[in-house]
Amino acid sequence: MNRLVALAALLAGLALAPAPAAAQMVPSTCIAMAESLPGATYVAMDSPAARRFAATSDEVTITYVSHATYLIESPGGVVAATDYAGYAGGAMPDIVTMNKAHSSHNTPYPDPAIPHVLLGWNPEGGPAEHALTVGDLYVRNVPTDIRSMGGMEADGNSIFIFEVAGLCIGHLGHLHHQLTNEDYARIGRLDVLMVPVDGGMTMSQEGMGEIADRLRSSIVLPMHRFAGPIERFLDRMPGFAVERRAEPSLTVSVKTLPGAPTVVVLEGV
Repeated sequence: MNRLVALAALLAGLALAPAPAAAQMVPSTCIAMAESLPGATYVAMDSPAARRFAATSDEVTITYVSHATYLIESPGGVVAATDYAGYAGGAMPDIVTMNKAHSSHNTPYPDPAIPHVLLGWNPEGGPAEHALTVGDLYVRNVPTDIRSMGGMEADGNSIFIFEVAGLCIGHLGHLHHQLTNEDYARIGRLDVLMVPVDGGMTMSQEGMGEIADRLRSSIVLPMHRFAGPIERFLDRMPGFAVERRAEPSLTVSVKTLPGAPTVVVLEGV
């Protein structure tokens, strides 16, 4: 048993992306340990680490802003904006994440008052690598490829993962391809998944549905929808309950996650 525990700890450490010199590494409660492929065993919600975080924290508020931008507000008041293109609904985020695909997912002129701007690609080449702790919020990324004029561009997108209050929250960004087993292992458990549902600019709705189904997140939050009705995506999620809300915000904690996987459609999506 001691050997298994040691192996699990080693794999969890290897799965984390290296952090920049200024980043502060913390143990992830969300990392998957690939005991065998294609299956993966995930760190359980009732693991000691998850219980430690949950016992000292409270609720997380997630608000849909526009397109692919969600605000994530931690119990300690840290605010992160996903795929930030210059607008965060009037909030001043502490952290913004961006992706390269289109100007609706990034801005070259972020407000200089934002302390932490995390690019999902590396302008100098190679994968972006983030592992940042701000207050009670830990952010890391898993690079993926994007389409470009010359075919596929390696590491042009990042899946950003926010670990806060015992929850694992993932944003797929502008994902253009199916994930590998190694990708799933690096992502780990995702209690809340933000998934693009346009069906063309990113991946097909069937493909996104397959990813959401494999991750089996408790809550799936659609985003990146254009003119098509949301029902086209919902029809491809037969194993998920559907909850429609008349407000743009959702407040959730470890204790209030739904018992069955649920697609939550917030106002404005």
